[in-house]
This record gives sequence, structure tokens and C-alpha cells, in this order.
Amino acid sequence: MSKGKLDVRMLVTSAICLALCMVLPFLTGQIPQIGSALSPMHIPVLLCGFLCGPAYAAVVGLIAPLLRFALFGMPPIFPTGVAMCFELAAYGLISSVLYRRLPRRRSSIYIALIAAMLGGRVVWGVVRVILSGVSGSAFTWAAFMSGAFINAVPGIIVHIVLIPVIVMALERALPWLKQA
Repeated sequence: MSKGKLDVRMLVTSAICLALCMVLPFLTGQIPQIGSALSPMHIPVLLCGFLCGPAYAAVVGLIAPLLRFALFGMPPIFPTGVAMCFELAAYGLISSVLYRRLPRRRSSIYIALIAAMLGGRVVWGVVRVILSGVSGSAFTWAAFMSGAFINAVPGIIVHIVLIPVIVMALERALPWLKQA
């Protein structure tokens, strides 16, 4: 297989993941109490990390909140959207790099996923601290823990259950993904 074909496949797969970032929040938004806690934009970015590679996944993660804000006005761009850009870029980058370096086993998906989720949340917290310094507002340890973990429990559970199953199914159905 030529490198050009692989790049086109990765580009198309990344575009599909970006499109899912635009659409999934509409679906989960219909669940009043936990819709946003399911972190619907995180799912396609993490999938992109497993399927497409670090550069593609980081770019998808970085532009998804900006594009969604430009198209639909959500998420609010400051500070939420800006922090999400860095968080999602970290999700895609970390999941991809780790998955490619770990042995190809089922457990590697879980290790890369959990490490990406932790790393992305730390990046989100650091960016929120920086943005709070710029805006003059307070961002406390309690706000970090609440935003990154406590309120995110439904999304964390969905990600841990759903993403490995999807990755394994796609790699079985599309063998060229294993070579990426």
C-alpha cells in the first residue's frame, strides 16, 4: 500500500471523527441531567487517537471545540472552549502515542485510554489555571476536581466501556487500521 493511500484514509477517518464531534453533542444534549457529563466530543477524539495517529488526533482535538463554537455557538469559547481545545488535543495525542508504543493487546487499549483521560484532564486543569489568571477569576483545587473527575464520572464510565469495544471492532473490520 502506498503512503498516499494511507494518508487519504487517515484524513478521511479524521474528518469522520471531527464530524462526530459536531453531531454527538446534539444526541447527548437530549438527556437533561447528564448530557454534557457524557463528554460526547471526547469520544471521537479518543477514537481518532487510536485509529489515525498522533498528528491527526491532536489536530482533530484542537479544532473540534473551535469549529463547534463557530458553527453552533457551543461550547462557550472562553474559558470552556479554549480549555477543551487543549484537553482534547492531549487526549488524541496521548492515546495515539501510547497505543502505538504498547504491545498490541486488548489491555493496551485500556492503558492508553485511561492515561489519555488522566493526562487530558491535567492539561485542562493547567489551561484553566492559566486562563483564570488572565481573566482574574479564581480556579480552585475543588473546581478542578469537580470539573475533571466528580462531574465527569458518567463520561468516564461511557468512555471506558464504549471506546475499547469500538476500537477492537473497527480494527477487526478494517485491517488497514492496524498498520496505522
